Amino acid sequence: QTSFFLEQPIFSTRAHVFQIDPNTKKNWVPTSKHAVTVSYFFDSTRNVYRIISLDGSKAIINSTITPNMTFTKTSQKFGQWADSRANTVYGLGFSSESHLVKFADKFAEFKEAARLAKEKSQEKTELTSTPSQESAPGDLQSPLTSESLNGTDDERITPEAPQLPEARAEPSQNALPFSHSSSSINKHWEAELAALKGNNAKLTAALLESTANVKQWKQQLAAYQEEAERLHKRVTELECVSGQTTAIKSQKTELNQTIEELEMALKAKEEELERLKAEVESANEFRTQKDSLTQKLQDTESRNQTLEAQLSDLEQRLESSQLEREAFRKSLRSLLELLDSKIFELNELRDTLAKLLEGS
Repeated sequence: QTSFFLEQPIFSTRAHVFQIDPNTKKNWVPTSKHAVTVSYFFDSTRNVYRIISLDGSKAIINSTITPNMTFTKTSQKFGQWADSRANTVYGLGFSSESHLVKFADKFAEFKEAARLAKEKSQEKTELTSTPSQESAPGDLQSPLTSESLNGTDDERITPEAPQLPEARAEPSQNALPFSHSSSSINKHWEAELAALKGNNAKLTAALLESTANVKQWKQQLAAYQEEAERLHKRVTELECVSGQTTAIKSQKTELNQTIEELEMALKAKEEELERLKAEVESANEFRTQKDSLTQKLQDTESRNQTLEAQLSDLEQRLESSQLEREAFRKSLRSLLELLDSKIFELNELRDTLAKLLEGS
């Protein structure tokens, strides 16, 4: 419908796009999931200004600015305008008040430019139609076309021409009683004939001008047809791009599902790590309690035994304590090795997730 794919925007900004609900005429319906680029375009072919916004390959705004449009700021960051041609009301939500003010200023500027362009177009139309109206004085007041011009020539020249011989034959029928009246009649018809020839010349010039306009219109029509062919090719290209976009979206969806699964696996590993940490802490508490009980037992036995028994018992306890320490160290080493392996696995898993996120 338009040539905005081949035009460059003259002003662009970013905003959230809305349209009025066609059913309720009260609620706003968002037409974009996020902020998109909204641009002013100038169509030099039609000499009009348009507001265009694309969400991917879909045109969500294609509004031609007319002199009777008004952009209304309803809040500090929101503005709207009605488009009677599209039979809807567009709304834009900006990130700041300055962006809204700048967009509104541009709207007013291009609206005034559209008004001036319309006035110039009307003046050109009036200038084009003025020679046609002047070329047929008196009875010819309608616009001139090739058909009407041909019809006018036949109606004005053909009927009048036979009257000249009749006017000149009139004196011979009356036996020339009034020679001076015959002379005046001849002069009258000669004047009429000269006037008709002048009108015929003017009509011929108007016909040539109309023919030239027809050629110009044919050239414009050919240009419009070429533009339509280019737009058709562009639409075909965009349809191909749209198919590729669908495939990319499906791949992105699969990647998002994979990421969710990996995030769930990572969460399970973190929970398992927390459980292992809790078990290590409880083992430390049990060891502390065991040491306390062992010390109490040693104190009780030391009171009831002799110095030799105490020494023997201490040596035995020392040996057993060393054995226990060794066993505990072994068990602690095994736990630390297990924790190291789990931490290593978690680090690898996080690196893999980070690469997947960067890739998407």
